[in-house]
Amino acid sequence: MTVRGSRPMARGARMRALAALTAAVLGGSALLLSCAADSSVRTQAAAGSAAGPVEHLRVRVLDVLPHDPKAYTQGLEMAGRTLYEGTGLAGESSIRRGPPGGRPTVRADLPAPLFGEGVTVLGRTLWQLTFRDHIAIERDAATLAELRRLPYPAEGWGVCHQPGRGRLVTSDGSARLTVRDPRTLAPTGELLATLRGRPVPGLNELECVGDHVYANVWPSDRIVRVDSGTGAVTAQIDASGLLPSKKRRPAEVLNGIAAVPGTDEFLLTGKWWPKMFRVVFVAR
Repeated sequence: MTVRGSRPMARGARMRALAALTAAVLGGSALLLSCAADSSVRTQAAAGSAAGPVEHLRVRVLDVLPHDPKAYTQGLEMAGRTLYEGTGLAGESSIRRGPPGGRPTVRADLPAPLFGEGVTVLGRTLWQLTFRDHIAIERDAATLAELRRLPYPAEGWGVCHQPGRGRLVTSDGSARLTVRDPRTLAPTGELLATLRGRPVPGLNELECVGDHVYANVWPSDRIVRVDSGTGAVTAQIDASGLLPSKKRRPAEVLNGIAAVPGTDEFLLTGKWWPKMFRVVFVAR
């Protein structure tokens, strides 16, 4: 290495100059990589902070339906006029289908020690997650017969299908929503659910409605509506008071939200709740 108009540099000086240049280049590369890694998080945070006003909604009950008080509800979804419900607890987990408020016409039980979690229907098939068993089960939507099992490394909580976007959205009890391929369950992206820029942990059972994801917030009677493009919470829904406290022994928390197709109505229930409620969300 030479400098124009000067004598050739000694070997030691050349090595020191080369080392300094290399460190500068590597430092700049590391900074660029760090900026790239953080850019999506910053972009989402900026989107969340720039989001519009958050709606404050409550539930208005339209009808009260019976619900199996032995069902530890983990997943709830309507497909046409058929209600699908996944239940949990090791040795008590199941998947059921039938009319809302009526006895299931088809039921499949999970063998112990599997702990069932969220469910979602994809036309002729459905997915049923498990809690910490690290498997997901694909079933025939009509017979509930098991078709195959796939590895599921994460904790299974909620899952819903966005057919318009050709993807699944899943939760793991944190503020993170994972986007997955509906055929392979491979992760294809992530969203951080934020309320005015702050993460909302405890996301549990999910329901996809258009470009929004409704999520039960565990352990509470609160539901949030999340923009599935930005992760920003666009509405908070107060579902308290549905089941009087005197009837919550041993009934557990709200967990189960299913959109009624073709309407603005939802079905809500909870773990071991003796009732299910057909509701609409209205301004507080």
